[in-house]
Amino acid sequence: MGLTLYQLDGCPYCEAVADTLADLDLDYESVWVEGLHSERDEVKRVSGQRQVPVLVDDEYGVTMAESENVIEYLERTYGS
Repeated sequence: MGLTLYQLDGCPYCEAVADTLADLDLDYESVWVEGLHSERDEVKRVSGQRQVPVLVDDEYGVTMAESENVIEYLERTYGS
């Protein structure tokens, strides 16, 4: 599957991760989540918590939250 980003429309932290994915020219699947934390069951299933953004990288078996950590991971793993 590759990279999957769980994100919320209008979330600046999600947008920062999406911008980094675009800057690195990486293909990824977006999964748009509900605004209410209580309705983010899919995010909970994949990451153990309900906050976004969450990145899943199937190639390396990585699932992570916190935009700063995700951006650092992407730059370290896929940057030049």
